[in-house]
Amino acid sequence: MDLTQGTEAEKNARAKKMMLWFGIISLLMGFAGWTSAYIVSSSREDWSSDVGLPVSFLYSTIAIIISSISYMLAKKAIKDGDNASGTKWLWITLGLGVLFIFLQFSGFSQMVAQGYYFTGPTSSIKVSYIFLIAMVHVVHVVAGMISLLVVLYNQNKGNYSKENYLGVTLGATFWHFLDFLWVYLVLFMFFVK
Repeated sequence: MDLTQGTEAEKNARAKKMMLWFGIISLLMGFAGWTSAYIVSSSREDWSSDVGLPVSFLYSTIAIIISSISYMLAKKAIKDGDNASGTKWLWITLGLGVLFIFLQFSGFSQMVAQGYYFTGPTSSIKVSYIFLIAMVHVVHVVAGMISLLVVLYNQNKGNYSKENYLGVTLGATFWHFLDFLWVYLVLFMFFVK
């Protein structure tokens, strides 16, 4: 396929989708590096295999999975021309994103209450990795929420329609990536002791 063919709108859409996928791939490489380092470090003598994940991480996983579903429903509604429902589902997605971040920080608090700290004399390599991986993911969820706010702004201005919903598609793709990434990370940290 010749990527130089098509209308300006089609070429613009392809370019934006390609840039998003380049960004997603680079983020995957970063998280692959951290999870690889986690595996390599798990063979150290000072590795604490008895450290478990806080229960809030499970609840946050449920919240982000539901938020991905609500984003899909928003995109479907906008694609079907039901902008009122699309807006409602976008707001629900944003609320679930806020809930996800709240639950993540609740999980960090649970870990601290158990005596596990990111750094310091009572910390361990495993706990530091759990904090690092979860916090970096939270930062990316904040970026996803900023993109969602841009989508909501454009939706409220009437910039999306049945024919033009590229911004919703791009935002949803990034959000679903964050969802799948967190599910992978939480399963990884749960099973790799």
